[in-house]
Amino acid sequence: MKKKTSTGLEITKVELFKVPPRWLFLKITTKNGLVGWGEPVVEGRAATVETAINELLPYLIGYPANKIEDFWQLVYRGGFYRGGPVLMSALSGIDQALWDIKGKHLGVPIYELLGGAVRDKVKIYGWVHGDNKKELTKAAKARIKKGFTAVKMIVTNQLEWIDAPSKINAAVERLATVRKAIGDDYPIGVDFHGRVHKGMLNMMVKALEPYQPYFIEEPVLSENNEILASLKSFTTTPIATGERMYSRWDFKKIIQEGWVDIVQPDLSHAGGISEVKKIATMAEAYDIAIAPHCPLGPISLAAALQIDFSCINALIQETSLGIPYNTEFELTHYLKNPKVFGLKKGYVPLLTAPGLGIEIDEKKVREAAKIGHDWKNEIWRNEDGSIAEW
Repeated sequence: MKKKTSTGLEITKVELFKVPPRWLFLKITTKNGLVGWGEPVVEGRAATVETAINELLPYLIGYPANKIEDFWQLVYRGGFYRGGPVLMSALSGIDQALWDIKGKHLGVPIYELLGGAVRDKVKIYGWVHGDNKKELTKAAKARIKKGFTAVKMIVTNQLEWIDAPSKINAAVERLATVRKAIGDDYPIGVDFHGRVHKGMLNMMVKALEPYQPYFIEEPVLSENNEILASLKSFTTTPIATGERMYSRWDFKKIIQEGWVDIVQPDLSHAGGISEVKKIATMAEAYDIAIAPHCPLGPISLAAALQIDFSCINALIQETSLGIPYNTEFELTHYLKNPKVFGLKKGYVPLLTAPGLGIEIDEKKVREAAKIGHDWKNEIWRNEDGSIAEW
């Protein structure tokens, strides 16, 4: 038997770091000392994904880090059960780290390995939060002042399956406040967060239309995507969804049927760079844009930007800059160069460093991992005590 020749890219070590505010970082080291970083996490279930990665260690250790597609298929098809948020998030983080290693090994950014850049910069948006008109106005103006040229906001809190007119009026007032604060030159994405049920969906969308949302995000939960067919014929507002969908097979139906205008796979949930590139290409064939979901950390954002740089149908990129979950530990906290994303006039310029294009401050990561986190989202209940969608 012919002796196998080592390439030096065999994986020798896998480390996980649960760090504040709610992230899980993955570090993969190869025999020749190359390091790749990934961000595999389900928000509120970080320990569960950590366990899933530990279960994959027998496949990882000794595996050639350059065989990215083969490893993806091994994890996805090698087990009888597949898909879902936990396994796909674990695979996503590993995939990011393997691409990071490959880019560093070849001395190029990942987008060069995906066909090269199709743009010089990527438009991003900032979140707007506030409990009243004054807070919303201040927050929206602050985003524009910081260089954003687009924003996104949530307009609803907990809702009954069919709720009072006051809930719709409150949503309208929130959007109207931000539109008045920043004017018509700045797009405003509206996130329903899956909180609106079918019975009041059309009422809510119609009421918001005069303020021309950039898009309506996750108008219904992904398990109810068939509702999008009737919504698409009802409104002229672009429809976006996908943050709770985990593979090209999850996206296939909504893309083929034309139920959406924008797909929003998450680089830390939807199979990583390998899979999201395929989802983007599939969407392009149906004239649908992609806007990767990313309320997470710097590694997930860097991975999303590699997709944005290489996909012609990439519309805009979400970031967690200034999101309420991040207080002491901001998006750039774990980076050696906090200015690497370089927001300027609403855009992030092309990342040029090899791999993901960022350098993680490992000392800060290891210190923060001693603190860890046990982040959980709020539990909301309606007036009658029943659970409401968060």
